[in-house]
Formats: sequence, structure tokens, C-alpha cells
Amino acid sequence: MSMHMTIGQMAREAGVSTRTLRHYEEQGLLAPQRTDAGYRVYGDADARQLAWVLALRACNVPLPTIRRLINAPDEDLASALRAHLRSLEEQGTSLDAAIARTRAALATVERMEDMSTKDAFEMMKEQGLRDFEQEFGEEARSLYGDEAIDASNVRMMALTKDEWDAKELLEESIKVQLRIAMATDDPASDAAQELVRMHKRWIDLHWGEGYDPEQYFALAEGYLADPRFVKYYDSAAGEGATEFLVKAVRASRR
Repeated sequence: MSMHMTIGQMAREAGVSTRTLRHYEEQGLLAPQRTDAGYRVYGDADARQLAWVLALRACNVPLPTIRRLINAPDEDLASALRAHLRSLEEQGTSLDAAIARTRAALATVERMEDMSTKDAFEMMKEQGLRDFEQEFGEEARSLYGDEAIDASNVRMMALTKDEWDAKELLEESIKVQLRIAMATDDPASDAAQELVRMHKRWIDLHWGEGYDPEQYFALAEGYLADPRFVKYYDSAAGEGATEFLVKAVRASRR
């Protein structure tokens, strides 16, 4: 059965932003259908194509090269990946990670003629975890240890599509609840404490339920010191949203 997703749904499944999807479309890497009202609709072919775009980007292949390759026959794509691999190997050991990803992508091209929708989404999920590692991994591993982060990654990869969708829906619901709670102007309000319960459920999905509660409070306190988290919550619910969330978490300790 074919699927049809909005740009928001596709972004959540792929672990990228809607801005990224629009940029890829502008670059000629994606061509979703449009509804009569002008909304983008993504199908199976779009999911497979996006999976390849993300895989090639993970190999440090430039977007213009990806645009030239994505519609090429498999043997042409394999040849291009071999050439890219030789180029990476010539640049030295600092590119070991990109070399490894390129080898993996090349093996996939040589092994499969077509990628199933399930395989495409598994690749997207893996890419989302790689993106997290690239942006937050070093700091997260320093704070919580390799074992905790590795366990979180295993939990995320084990989620079924329904479970993944539920996690993504909870994340969006937290943003809505944050706006509702901020309207009370009271971090101890019922709405604010419901926000904390929702936020903790989302953290539980990543960390499991056996961690020290103090780690959760420490995580929240760290949001204010990290511009990336401030940008994430403030852009979703307005200026001061991150500070309000942290105050609500503090209030939950009383």
C-alpha cells in the first residue's frame, strides 16, 4: 500500500527539518506532488529518493553531484561512489567516518536494485541518529556516558513505525502544551506541570525509565546554557519558552 505524507510528516520520519526538504526541492533533489490547494504530498518514491539523498550527504557528496546521480542507473551511481571513495581515501584518515559511510552506501547500491519503503525509513532513522551524534553527541556522551547514549540509540532504532510516529507526535504536542502553559504565566500551574509530565515521558522514551531523577533535572537546567536548546524551544513557542520550561521543571520538584 502506497503512503502519502505532508511535508511535516515526511520531515519527522526523516529526522530533518521542513526547511531542509524545501531546500532539497529547490535544488532539484525532490519533486513532491501538490494538492489542489498547493500543499506538498510525498509518496513512496519520494521517501526512497530522500533516503538516497541523506545517505549520499552522509558520505560528504556535494548537492550538485547528488542531483546528477539520483536518477542515474545503479551502475553509474556505484561508479560515482567508487570515485568518491578513492577521493576520500586520498584525503587521509581524518575522513575515516565519511569513508566508512561511503563504503556502506556503495555496498547497498551494489546489493540492491530498489530500496523498499521500510528500508528507506530505516535509513532515515539512522541518519537522524547520526545527525544527533554530530550535533550533540560529544556533549551528551561527556555528560551521561557512552553506555547511556548507546542504549538510547538502540532504543530508537528498535521503535516500530507506529512507536516512532507516537514519539514524534508527543514531541509536537509538547510544543503546543508549552504555549498553553506559558499563557498561565505560572510555572507551577496545572498546565505547566502537565507540560513537565509530557516532557519527561519524551525523555523516558530516549533514556528508558531506570535513570536517576536528578539526571532529568540536570538536563533541564542545562537547556538554558545551550543556545541550541534555547533556539529549539523559543522558536517553537516564543521568546522565553525555554526559561519557562526550566522553571516548570524546577517547580515540579517541590
